[in-house]
Amino acid sequence: MKEQRTMDLDAALALDREQALRLVPVSRETRAKLELYVGLLVRWQKIKNLIGPQTLPVIWTRHIADSAQVAAFVPETARIFVDIGSGAGFPGLVLAVMLSDRPGFQAHLIESNGRKAAFLREVARALALPVSIHDVRVEDARPRLPEVIDVLTARALAPLSDLLVMQQKLTQNPCRMLFLKGQDIDAELTEAAKYWNIESRIAPSLTDPTGRILIVERATPKA
Repeated sequence: MKEQRTMDLDAALALDREQALRLVPVSRETRAKLELYVGLLVRWQKIKNLIGPQTLPVIWTRHIADSAQVAAFVPETARIFVDIGSGAGFPGLVLAVMLSDRPGFQAHLIESNGRKAAFLREVARALALPVSIHDVRVEDARPRLPEVIDVLTARALAPLSDLLVMQQKLTQNPCRMLFLKGQDIDAELTEAAKYWNIESRIAPSLTDPTGRILIVERATPKA
């Protein structure tokens, strides 16, 4: 029975992988790294419960492609990248896989959960990625980060108003913020606009009909 479940999962993952890579095509080298990443996640999931168990058979579309699509909104000049609330690496570690060949690239992943941080370190080591893992709360991460951040990302972490406060605590320099959001993004923007001057745009998700990618170019507190 256990062997059959393993075969069923492998088959489901193979089908889901092909669907995901049709939605967000990647190079052969990137695909190989992502396959290793997924293999490690499936192995760790058995004992660490890193993601919702129901999403495991659709990890490629639900998590990998959903994260990978964000790379299209990362400026070509960006080199210093910070992901907050990284969890099992979405979108931060996926983006690090996709962007790590840029000269001078550095990724900093902030994840306070010890077991998830350990997993992130294992993947970063196995894939030889230029990634630093910080197992602290966001409000305590500032001393560990570079002074200037080019891009800040988060996925399903907190309301927009809270994310903008986090950005202010991490860096005072303007940086592009890329947040994976759901269908309530308009309400979040309306609420945040009470307290922030926000320059932003919204892009539809390639993987979720209700998903949105919020691109924030600048946000400053209102007086």
